[in-house]
Formats: sequence, C-alpha cells, structure tokens
Amino acid sequence: MAHLISPSLLSADFGNLQRDIEMINKSDADWIHLDIMDGLFVPNISYGFPIIQLVKKHAKKPIDAHLMIVDPDRYIDDFYKAGANILTVHYEACNHLHRTIQKIKSLGMKAGVSLNPHSPVHLLSDIIADVDLVLIMSVNPGYGGQKFIPNAIERIKELKKLISDKKSKAQIEIDGGVDNTNAKILVDSGCDVLVSGSYIFKSENQIETIKGLKNLKF
Repeated sequence: MAHLISPSLLSADFGNLQRDIEMINKSDADWIHLDIMDGLFVPNISYGFPIIQLVKKHAKKPIDAHLMIVDPDRYIDDFYKAGANILTVHYEACNHLHRTIQKIKSLGMKAGVSLNPHSPVHLLSDIIADVDLVLIMSVNPGYGGQKFIPNAIERIKELKKLISDKKSKAQIEIDGGVDNTNAKILVDSGCDVLVSGSYIFKSENQIETIKGLKNLKF
C-alpha cells in the first residue's frame, strides 16, 4: 500500500487557517494532523476543541489527532464529538493503556499509541496487536521545526519487525523533522504515514511539496 501524508497544522498560518485547510483538501495529502498540547506533558500549548471543530468544519480529509497531554482518558469522548477520526495517545501518558485504546475504538475512531524518542519500541509488545497505528516521535515533542533524530529510522525497522512478529495490522506513522532529505528512507524502512509541518507550510508551493512527499520525487 502506498504511504500516506498527514500535514501538521501546527505549522499552518492561524490567521488564514481555513485557507490552509482548503489547500490540504486540494492536495495529495491523505489526513490532517493535529498536535494537541497541554503545557504539562510537553512544554507548549497548542489548540483546543473550538479550533478542532473549525478544522472539522472545513476539512475533507480524516482528522489525525495526536494527544500530547496528561491523562488523555478525560477527553476521549470530547475528541470524538469534535470530529477526530484517528486518536493517538502517548504510551508515557497512560496508566491503563489497554483500557484507553479500547475506549477509543469503542467510539469508532482508529486508536494509535505514540512513543517519545527515549522510549524503547519493545514497550509496545503487549499492546501492538490491539492498536491501529503507532506514531514514532523523531523529535522531542512540544515544538514544530525541530531537527530530525536519525535513530528514528532504526526504531521504525524494529517496530516493523514487532508488528510482523505479533501479526498486528498497525500502521507506522513518523512525526518530526520529516522533509525531502529523509522521506524516502523512512518509507523504505517501513513507515506508512509521514507527518510533515514546517517543511510543507514554509515551502513556496505547498501543493507541490505535498506531491513530492507523496511521490518521493523532489
């Protein structure tokens, strides 16, 4: 299956958010990535439910919500009501991860789990068969525009083997510093979904930049 592109709105122009969403709608992108930050789990705050509802109103692509927040169970129902199609929580933020994943799936959303750069892939061994997606952080979460951590490539390969060994159907998503210098090797290593923010939104031709990530032609 061809890899997917999920542009991160964290790097969009919030003064022209509808315009940027409509650009994604017209592009070869597959999902719209939302980085939800609470200032506690990560040292930054992004946006809340009014913005998510605004995005949903204009989006023609699935909403890929990545929760970088403590105790995400408090808000699962709210994210469902706001329009999230894919909901990813952090392994490091969940006391009862299996229960959290089951709750997300019970509402009809795809359930994902994310790992920070320092968290070993093998921690997912007991949950990998239950999730729809694993998001590997290739930067330390909290801010856009950070430099890609090269070790993420080996982590993707390790995760791909774990998925195969456990007969899981989970997709692998990568988030952080994804651009034309690493997109191909990430896909070749087993990545299914590329999240890219500043590389797309700071480019002169965003539609063509997304097309390049989709076709791996730069």
